[in-house]
Amino acid sequence: MRIPVYQIDAFAERVFEGNPAAVCPLSGWLDNAVMQSIAAQNNLSETAFFVQTAPDGADLRWFTPRAEVNLCGHATLASAYVWFEHLGHAGPEVTFHTRSGALRVRRAAQGLQMDFPAVLTTPCETLATLGSVLGAAPRQVLRGMDLVAVFDDEQQIRALSPDFAAIACLDARGVVVTAPGQGCDFVSRCFYPALGVDEDPVTGSAHCALAPYWARRLGRDRLSARQLSRRGGTVHCEVRGERVLLEGGAVDYLKGEIIL
Repeated sequence: MRIPVYQIDAFAERVFEGNPAAVCPLSGWLDNAVMQSIAAQNNLSETAFFVQTAPDGADLRWFTPRAEVNLCGHATLASAYVWFEHLGHAGPEVTFHTRSGALRVRRAAQGLQMDFPAVLTTPCETLATLGSVLGAAPRQVLRGMDLVAVFDDEQQIRALSPDFAAIACLDARGVVVTAPGQGCDFVSRCFYPALGVDEDPVTGSAHCALAPYWARRLGRDRLSARQLSRRGGTVHCEVRGERVLLEGGAVDYLKGEIIL
């Protein structure tokens, strides 16, 4: 069996930027164990698999090196890029059916725009260990899909040296740290060691929670964000009620075949 595979740098304007994702278009679903093994072998933060179900739609799933996940932004962006640029679909939009419902991706000025569900966060008691786990104490801790630690400025975010083994033991998918940005509205870093990803380069799903938080705090719905990983990446956000629009670019890195 030969399976096409594309590696795409998502939320990127050039190669070696943003978050790399592997994308495998399938004619039918593989066994879960096989897809998990492919994701482990790829050893990227996510490998996406999709099966076309309509002229403008597909079922989409995402796997980290260790587990299937319910929502992934950058691998959705990468999948839409493959749909439009490599599979010859000329329409303006694709709808992916996922564990998180229908996710629409359309062509846009900044590349591709994803329509995702907003993730609400609520304040929680500051975990006694979170400051030591991150290397600095946040001013506030929120809980949503992840623990969100809010800091005062961008330099604090850059300087953090987290204890990944300790983060993996927390009762959360991962930890997202955020602060006001110097050249953008807000910045972040995202840590998911329990999923086999110590620091994710650019995390679309985290912005489903970050964008509503910063929209409320700054009093406006259109925001620019920068994730301060080593690779770095830019996410343009717009909050529309219970939805978040996330926009970014994507570029090719490689194309090949998996042989099973």
